[in-house]
Amino acid sequence: MNSLSRGLYLVTPDEPDGDRLLARVAPLLAYAACLQYRNKAAGADRRLPQARALRALCTRSGVPLIINDDVELAVSVGADGVHLGEYDAAIDDARARLGAAAIIGVSCYDELARAQRAAAAGADYVAFGAFFDSPTKPNARRATPELLRQAGALGLPRVAIGGITPENAAIVVAAGADLIAVISGVFDAPDPAAAARACRSLFD
Repeated sequence: MNSLSRGLYLVTPDEPDGDRLLARVAPLLAYAACLQYRNKAAGADRRLPQARALRALCTRSGVPLIINDDVELAVSVGADGVHLGEYDAAIDDARARLGAAAIIGVSCYDELARAQRAAAAGADYVAFGAFFDSPTKPNARRATPELLRQAGALGLPRVAIGGITPENAAIVVAAGADLIAVISGVFDAPDPAAAARACRSLFD
């Protein structure tokens, strides 16, 4: 079973400029357990060079790179893994393309049964959310801290996502979240490095 360290699961913002994206991410990797590349606004012509540059940055920093939704992009850049949503590839198919060592995570939203199926199919972690109002996904399904507690029986790392900030993250960490996935709570903070550091400190 492949696993991630506990801590901050940093997710990239939709940043069109590749150089600016790297400049925003680089100083935060010191506080991240992993980085997920997620850019819903860009086409393949932009996502490939961005992901390739982030792969190099993460390799230098010793931080695993996870690609959101796109198994073939993960293969193309040699990412450490992929995160699969409700309508993405099956876990078995992703594993066949990425190999036994890949980290494969699955969005489980507000459904324990989906997490149970993902665990049985060989997922390396399960993600739940949204736990709070999220500017990234304002209409996302809502999960509860109790769901994180129940999912502890699966024996997999639990990721909490959705509106998480340094101010509210302690709620989901106390409920059993092994990682907190954050986009705007870090990147839109007045001091992103301080926000990232505060998130990581919850696991110290």
